[in-house]
Amino acid sequence: MNINSGDTAWILASAAMVLIMTPALGFFYGGMVRSKNVLGTIFQSFIVIALISIQWVLWGYSLAFGPDKWGIIGGLEWVGLRGVGTEPNADYAATIPHQAFMAFQMMFAIITPALITGAFAERMKFKTFLIFILLWATFVYDPIAHWVWGTGGWLRNFGALDFAGGTVVHISSGVAALVAAFVFKKRQGFKTEPMEPHNIPFIVLGAGLLWFGWFGFNAGSALTSGALAAGAFVTTNTAAAMGALTWMTMSWWRNGKPSVIGAAAGAVVGLVAITPAAGFVGPLQAIFIGFGAGVLCFLAVQLRIKLGWDDSLDVWGCHGVGGTWGAIATGLFATTAVNAGGADGLFAGNPQLLLVQFAAVAVTWIYSFGITFLLLKILDRVMGLNVENEAEMKGLDISQHGESAYQY
Repeated sequence: MNINSGDTAWILASAAMVLIMTPALGFFYGGMVRSKNVLGTIFQSFIVIALISIQWVLWGYSLAFGPDKWGIIGGLEWVGLRGVGTEPNADYAATIPHQAFMAFQMMFAIITPALITGAFAERMKFKTFLIFILLWATFVYDPIAHWVWGTGGWLRNFGALDFAGGTVVHISSGVAALVAAFVFKKRQGFKTEPMEPHNIPFIVLGAGLLWFGWFGFNAGSALTSGALAAGAFVTTNTAAAMGALTWMTMSWWRNGKPSVIGAAAGAVVGLVAITPAAGFVGPLQAIFIGFGAGVLCFLAVQLRIKLGWDDSLDVWGCHGVGGTWGAIATGLFATTAVNAGGADGLFAGNPQLLLVQFAAVAVTWIYSFGITFLLLKILDRVMGLNVENEAEMKGLDISQHGESAYQY
């Protein structure tokens, strides 16, 4: 097997682009919280980079992509990256060093648990947070990644399509966020005090950097620098643009003014929804997917508000619902005319794929919900999840980190 320098350069660049998405997420979330919690919120995203980078090298990559065990988990043969060198691995990417593939996948493993942090923003103990992220990555992310992307993974063998992480990244984290909204105590003053975003420019900056990084996320998942990457790049941008326009229009229609935050959120949900489909559909289908994401995720957020769930930053409405729509839309719009290595969906004459996608969605929902609930309940009993009332009143910046973002 020969290493292709163009493919390698593209994957390493894509890995760096995906990495920037996690601090971008920190700014996106950080702008949405109150000023007393902005450092704590940004730091949660930042420290996940460090924590999961080490977890991935020591055992996470081996569990997710190592030699298959019964279709449900990778073995421990690659613990500490033993056997993961600079030669290509034909099972995953035959034209780039194995370590380049590992590093690219590490960035996905980093951002996925970071997404959940928006659900419990402004109220989680930092010590408990670190343990939760480590356990969740090991017992939720790594197995699902193996099922869908690992050689021998049972959902992969079942025929489920997930180009860049609709089930693996967005449904798993979005459903975990829903569980957190149920298990955590609600924030003090929830529904009785204003909890407005303190810095909307941070939100727009974060969304813009997420949009940029997502080209590495989706187009990089082609694992080559050829035509498939170019197609995924175009569908990614198209769905993001349509999502932004759709959410902005929905907010304009509902509230009488076009929301800046709404447009930023709309771009993100368009990106979420196109993620599983990016390499299987064309630009026109991407417009439909982005439109569907804008409408469905906007409505999901309204439903969350009506039901009184304290998913602080609407992770479930954006990632859980957006990822679910994207995975199902893949079953509708996928075509082998775009990617011969994929499958035809319903509108290309193959209803079977839609059924497979529904099954993959259901399994991911059930598994992430169940294991996340178990982890949070155990941690609540052993360590406690919420900070004390006084610490919450002071804000996480001072109470958890002894620092303040803004010196007045």
